[in-house]
Amino acid sequence: MDIAKDLGLDLVEISPNASPPVCKIIDYKKYLYEQKKKQKEIKAKSAKVIIKEIRLGPNIDDHDFNFKLKHAQKFLQDGAKVKVDVFFKGRSIIYKEKGEIILLRFAQELEEFGKVENLPKMEGKRMIMIIVPKK
Repeated sequence: MDIAKDLGLDLVEISPNASPPVCKIIDYKKYLYEQKKKQKEIKAKSAKVIIKEIRLGPNIDDHDFNFKLKHAQKFLQDGAKVKVDVFFKGRSIIYKEKGEIILLRFAQELEEFGKVENLPKMEGKRMIMIIVPKK
């Protein structure tokens, strides 16, 4: 402790359970700062998951379908997940089978760009499916 005081540094206990306990003389505030900096770098390098959403209707036309499909392809090529949902308005909820067919067709068209993470499922008035990009 006297050596640490003379140097103007801190005495930090590294492993208290060892016999004898291991201690190190360092500037503790600088050590904490460097740890924080390392954590920030690790966080910055980690991949951020981006989810793009595409909304379809149960009575979508072929042209509109292909238009949305091109957007989904671009999103998948950029590395983003694509959340495709069919939104049922009013009485169109009776066409649940149509919505599922549309989503499965969408997944089949995007087969070479991505794979289905979650199969179509109903959530309220929406039928949702998630497609992730292929590596």
